[in-house]
Formats: sequence, structure tokens, C-alpha cells
Amino acid sequence: MPRTAVVVGAGPVGCLAALALRNAGWTVTVYDARPDMRLPENKSQLSQRSINLAISARGITALHSVNPKFAERFLDTAIPMRGRMIHPVHGREESQLYDLNGQCINSIDRALLNEDLLNQLTAASVPIVFRHKLLHADFDHKTLTFYSESDQKDVRVRYDFCIGADGCYSAVRRQLMRVVRMNYQQEYIPHEYIELRIPAGKGPSGEDTFRLDPNHLHIWPRHSFMLIALPNKDKTFTSTLFAPTAEFERFRDDKMFISWFRTHFPDALDLVGEDRLLHDYKHNPRSALIHIKTRPYHYKDNVILLGDAAHAMVPFYGQGLNCGLEDVRVLHVLLEKHRVDPENMVPDGQVDDNLSRALQEYTDSRHEDLDAICDLAMANYEEMRHAVTTPMYRLRKTLDGLLSRWTPFLPFQSFFPYLSSNTFEPTPNGWLALYTMVTFRPDIRYSEVRRKAKRQDYLLSMFAWSGIATTAGVGSLAVGLQLWARWRRC
Repeated sequence: MPRTAVVVGAGPVGCLAALALRNAGWTVTVYDARPDMRLPENKSQLSQRSINLAISARGITALHSVNPKFAERFLDTAIPMRGRMIHPVHGREESQLYDLNGQCINSIDRALLNEDLLNQLTAASVPIVFRHKLLHADFDHKTLTFYSESDQKDVRVRYDFCIGADGCYSAVRRQLMRVVRMNYQQEYIPHEYIELRIPAGKGPSGEDTFRLDPNHLHIWPRHSFMLIALPNKDKTFTSTLFAPTAEFERFRDDKMFISWFRTHFPDALDLVGEDRLLHDYKHNPRSALIHIKTRPYHYKDNVILLGDAAHAMVPFYGQGLNCGLEDVRVLHVLLEKHRVDPENMVPDGQVDDNLSRALQEYTDSRHEDLDAICDLAMANYEEMRHAVTTPMYRLRKTLDGLLSRWTPFLPFQSFFPYLSSNTFEPTPNGWLALYTMVTFRPDIRYSEVRRKAKRQDYLLSMFAWSGIATTAGVGSLAVGLQLWARWRRC
């Protein structure tokens, strides 16, 4: 009889992890503290959260590795975004493509992704137990204690392998800290966000239409703050205002906020509408942005943290979901590499050496990658809210694009077969833009992305400054020759 795996957390990462374990032959049960989001009476709980997720190559590759049909189905329901559309305070919009070869990131409905994965679990006969909050874990004896909200009593659950995928405020992680020497770093950045909404427009026949180009992620960069907007299938846009907490605290009344918004985002105010903007500002919560790093991610052969439970990051690279889904793929590959057998019953008190080695390799190999993407995500905030408007950024981006043309193009789908049974490729050759490596190259580990980007960034800086110096030198020489000629004529 297969061993028992328990997944705590029924979000996208937890669901995909449960499906991967089920496919491998484990007997799986999923527990979640929240109610079933598929039920109509519970959908209102999602109404104040962003309904968009930006899914790209790493997330799609992870879905494909568990079930190829998942990736196909989700892409059919997604809206491709081929670049950023920059909205200055005054002047014309500017499109900045993500990829010279036309690859896109995809705006997908959060609820659709999660509900579909939940339905896949149900179809695979995987029990999903909602309204069960983890109270205590005895990892040495492999038991979890949940509080059942519906029955109002404690429920004790025995398991052989546990995955904690219960988000940035993870109960599994808190319990894990009791038995391992966990290095834990948590930081709230001094910015918050508020969700807004741009309604659909009306076409000539009264049909709903997009009021902005739907194939772009729209950004209003304003140095210390910014506004973004992502398209939805119903022709609306989910918009998010990011600003320092101190900026939000300045608004003493509604008029002051409207005046500030009109000053900095005049075209966005026309799109949202003053009444709707005020409603969203007053009723949608101001939410914090948290940055979490941990190590180790596992304990012996019985528990591991995945997704935000292990590495919550700010959302500015769109990699939170993609990285969490990639965690599942990497773990799945390592379990196969170390020949972890769900049929291999291990006597109480003994350790499954194969499983222990797989989890240890996950911690050892994945930690540098997760640190790297957390740092890259934070750095991308500076780029999105300010750097994209500067001449130096445009110059470097142009050089980056020109140099990238010398590297053969490999669509991310070409890596599907290899990454189904391998974690990552060896270090790639050629020049690759940072955004391309993070977003469209699932074969490159995040830590290698950071190392390669630093090397290329140094060379780009040298090219850029040498170009400026050469231009200045040529200009000085020309002026000198003119002065010499005039002096000769005197």
C-alpha cells in the first residue's frame, strides 16, 4: 500500500505538489485553513485580492512536467502580454517589448488557475479537507494536529511525508522552526499597495471592449511610486497602486487623494473614473509587501517547505507563482533522481535514506536560487518605477538587445523534455538579457541568472561609458579643429 503524503495549503503550489505526488504513486490528502473557494458563498473572500497572475515559462514548464494538458489549458485562457507600455505624466506612451523573439508573459485569472487545479485533484480522487487549521506538528513522530472549524474539534493526522505550501505566514514553517536551526529573515519593505479596477469600455454595438492595449502590462512609473494594470478576460484591467507607506499617510481626506492621483496619473484617472477610484481606495485594504528568506527548507525525511512558505518575495518580477511552481518541478525531479519509492514502507523511528537525501539536495541546491530571485524581484521594483524612464536604461537595453541577437533563439517549450527529468541545464553560452533569463529560460537556475547578469552588466557599463566618452572625445576634437582653423584665419 502506498505511503501517505499530506500537503498543507490548497493554493496553486500546494495543488500542483499534491498532483505530482499522486502521479508518483503516493496516497495524498490536502488540508487548508480556508473554505473551498469553488463554492459561490466563498467567492466574495477573493473580491479584494488581485485576480491576475503573470504566468511565464518557469510556471508553464512546471505545469507541463506534471501534466502537459495543464499548460495547454491554462494558456488557452490567458491573455499574452508582449511588453510593458510606459505611461509618462505627459507625452506619448512607449512600448518596451519583453523579448525580441516575441515571447510573452501571460495574464491569467487567479481563481481560474486555482479552481482548475482543485478540480484536477478531485478528479484524481485526492481528498481536499477545508477549514482545517494546523495547530501543532510532531515531526519526529510524523503527526499533525488540525483544528476543524466545521466540527469544532482537534483532528490528529498521521503521515509519512509532509509538504508545507501554506503561504508566507506558514504554520508549517513555524512548527519546523521548533526542530531545526532555521535561519529566518523577514522584512516588510516601506511600500504598500491598493487594488483598483479599470472597467471595460463599450464598442460601437454596445459590446465590452478593452480601454487599453490588452497585450501589454501597463506601467505608470513615478520614481518613488507607480501604478500598473493587467488585462482580464472580461475586458477590464486589474490595476495596482504601489507607494511608500508615508505617501499614503499624507492623505488627510478623499479630496487630497483624488488631487494627488490626478496630478500623477491623469490618464489613469480618466480610465478608472473618480467615483470608482474613491470606492476602491476607501473599501480595498492597503496591503503590506513582505520579503522572506529561510534555510533549511526540510527536516530529515518527513517535511519540506515550498512556495511562499519558504521564500516570499515582492511581486515586481512576476516570479512568485512561477518560482513556487518551479519548486514543485525541482522537488519532483529530485525525488525521481534519488529513487524515492512511495511503496517502500519505513518502520516507525527509522529514516528513508533516499527521501532524506532528496530533501537535503533540494535545500542545498535550491537555496542560492531562491535568495537570488528574491533579490532580483526587489531590484526590479527600482527598474519598473523609475529606471525604465531614463536615457541610460534605454541605451543599455538597446545594447542588450543587439548583443542578444548573436545568441541562437531557443523557445522555452524546447526545454520541456529535458526539464521533465532534470533540474536545470549547465551554464548557457552566449549573451542573454536578464529579463529573458528570468522569464523565458526555465533551464537556467536563478543563481546562475544573477551571476551571468552581473558579468554582462559590467560589460554593458563599459560599452555605454566608452561610447559616451568616444562621442564626447569626437565632439571635443571637432570643436578644437574649428577653433584652430579660426585662429589660423585671424
